[in-house]
Amino acid sequence: MGGEHGVEQGVVRDFPAGGLGSRARAWLDGDAEVRRHQEPRYAATVQLVRDAAVSWVADDETSCGVEVFMLRRVASMAFAPRMMVFPGGGVDPRDADPALVADHWAGPSPAAWAQRMACSEDVAQQLVVAAVREVFEECGVLLAGPDADSMVADVRDADWHADRVALEARELSFTELLRRRGLVLRSDLLSYRAHWVTPEFEPRRYDTAFFAALLPVGQVPDDATSEADAAGWWRPTDVLAGAADGSVLMLPPTIVALEQLAVASSSASFVAETPEVWSISSDLVEDEQGRIWMRARVPDTGAVP
Repeated sequence: MGGEHGVEQGVVRDFPAGGLGSRARAWLDGDAEVRRHQEPRYAATVQLVRDAAVSWVADDETSCGVEVFMLRRVASMAFAPRMMVFPGGGVDPRDADPALVADHWAGPSPAAWAQRMACSEDVAQQLVVAAVREVFEECGVLLAGPDADSMVADVRDADWHADRVALEARELSFTELLRRRGLVLRSDLLSYRAHWVTPEFEPRRYDTAFFAALLPVGQVPDDATSEADAAGWWRPTDVLAGAADGSVLMLPPTIVALEQLAVASSSASFVAETPEVWSISSDLVEDEQGRIWMRARVPDTGAVP
């Protein structure tokens, strides 16, 4: 999965490796236990965006005020605790259900997504379904409708919440939800933004597709998930400033994604983009002062390396 672009695409950047602690040092020192290979699991995440109600000013230029919905993962999470993230999560094997595509799918087909994402149709389907399902599970926004030209509106009542809980507990598949509700998944509402693979030095690894989507009219995201202790709309520049001063924790994929969003002219134009995508993973490097960094070749966002 990723794209058909050359390895020289983008720019090389180093990101702070704070939080890896002794594990990073053990990896660089060749510790065999730490270096045991872990196969990454497929996952998907979504930048849910909207235009802010009031424009704001950044760097002396008027910006449209694009905002993104983010969550802060609880400290007890095994992967990326306390990190600010976009809604998302791992693929459920039932996301590959052929009945979902046959009866409850609208928009570009898995074959079309596979071409865009440079992967198999089966993997493409699972990633698109996981993206839509996880956004609903984690913040109550459902990218689905009665048909290919319409959307569900407010999904905040008790019955919808019960469906979210059942999905998260894997007591309900996404196909079953769509069938019972008489809906189709709207794959046309997603755009593919990036492909990141958790580096080998991490004990839990994910092969993650990054998507973007506009907030559907009439829907309101919330924080009703057990995996986050805070959630809300953020201006990209504010989150990036927090990462710079250490008050906000984020992984490199999130930082790069926010940098791209920070220069968007509008939420609609951002989602309409078709950026070049290649598979990105970080390597640990040590500088002359003994500091450890995560180095990766990433899209050139104009940020200072």
